[in-house]
Amino acid sequence: MTPAVRQAIKQKIPFELHHYIHDINTRSFGVEAAEKLAVDARQVFKTLVVSALINNQQQLAVAIVPVACQLNLKLMAKALNTKKVKMAEAKLVESSTGYVLGGVSPLGQKKPLLTIIDNSSELFATIFVSAGKRGVEIELSAKDLAQMTQANFSALTTNP
Repeated sequence: MTPAVRQAIKQKIPFELHHYIHDINTRSFGVEAAEKLAVDARQVFKTLVVSALINNQQQLAVAIVPVACQLNLKLMAKALNTKKVKMAEAKLVESSTGYVLGGVSPLGQKKPLLTIIDNSSELFATIFVSAGKRGVEIELSAKDLAQMTQANFSALTTNP
């Protein structure tokens, strides 16, 4: 059981786990999840970690965006009320979240990070995010995800 699943259980949030066999040769973990679970890629979200100067201090933040889209760094900066963001280095992401790339969950991170969820998530009754391990997705409402991560909603992508 991953820290993400433990957090959902602890907070009594309704969720469903979905498992699939992860292909070690895949390069796009989120797209793989959508395909193997036969789910619309607009409903499957990836967890990206960025670095930004927030309140005069370099900090990490999480962007949760559909796997079919790319994060717009300018929109993320706007959502964080800062001038510029950049993708965080892989080693820093893994050490700060406790998860490996391709399995980074917005839930159960070592240290909770400021989180922004793309507002397209509100179009669906439930969305899928990594459950903290490659090959496992957790399905839950965007509202519950926002509650557990203390996230805000904002436009973070431009059309794919």
